[in-house]
Amino acid sequence: MNSGWILLDASHDALRTVVAGLPADAMELPTPCTDWNVTQVIQHAAGDQVAYAAFLTGEPGPEENPFAPSGSLSGEPLAHVEAAMERSAKAWAAVDRDAAEVPVPMPPNKMAPWLGAGACALDAAVHAWDIAVATGRPSPLTPQLARELLVVARETAEPVRGFAYAAALAPEPGDDEVAALLRHLGRDPHWTP
Repeated sequence: MNSGWILLDASHDALRTVVAGLPADAMELPTPCTDWNVTQVIQHAAGDQVAYAAFLTGEPGPEENPFAPSGSLSGEPLAHVEAAMERSAKAWAAVDRDAAEVPVPMPPNKMAPWLGAGACALDAAVHAWDIAVATGRPSPLTPQLARELLVVARETAEPVRGFAYAAALAPEPGDDEVAALLRHLGRDPHWTP
């Protein structure tokens, strides 16, 4: 299901593409998310999508705390993220784009609809990148997607530094749009396991 928000749908596609076909032996690999393996990042990414949906609809939130993932999935990883993204897409599809604010799970817990959908997209896309680099797969972040997500990141990252995002890293010569986004979120664009 598409949400109708281009940035969110592109980010969902990025997460879907990276999780699709992950081999079983990839699930315990380390990721750029300190102390989390691939399974835990998948759980976190799915949990965050459910949290956004729950804030928008009033339906139940994630079954476990997305910031304390257990590291154990029942079922296939792709089915796990697909169910979460479907809830998120359905919730965002019903949002009034002309509303002044919508409820979201990140501070200040209310944002303009475009920004809330963008924050939800940022979460999915960046964790898609985390999984991709952890498993030796190509980055799902395109320059255009990164450029649009950086606008959102500049508006939303500060209140959750040290919790959801690390301190921003200094830019380096030769950084492209993807590197600029990752550095803004405290990630090393050249991270390797």
